[in-house]
Amino acid sequence: MYKIFMLITIPALIIGWVIYWLWMRKIIEEEKKQPKKESQRLTKTKGEISEWAQKMANFKKPEIKRPPNQYEQNKQE
Repeated sequence: MYKIFMLITIPALIIGWVIYWLWMRKIIEEEKKQPKKESQRLTKTKGEISEWAQKMANFKKPEIKRPPNQYEQNKQE
C-alpha cells in the first residue's frame, strides 16, 4: 500500500512543482514587460525639483550699486 501511495504522490508532486515553476516564470516575465509604477514620494520629489529648476531659471541676479571709480572721474576731467 505504501509503495502504491509513493508511486502516485511523488510524480504528482513533481508535476505540481513544474507547473508552479512555469506559472511563476510567466508572471515574472509579464511584470518585466509592464512599466514600473512611480511611488507617491518619487512623484512629489520630481515635482519639487521641477519647481526649483523653474525658480532658478527665472532668477535674476541683483545688480550691485558701486560707487563711481575715482580713476575714471579724474581721467574725464
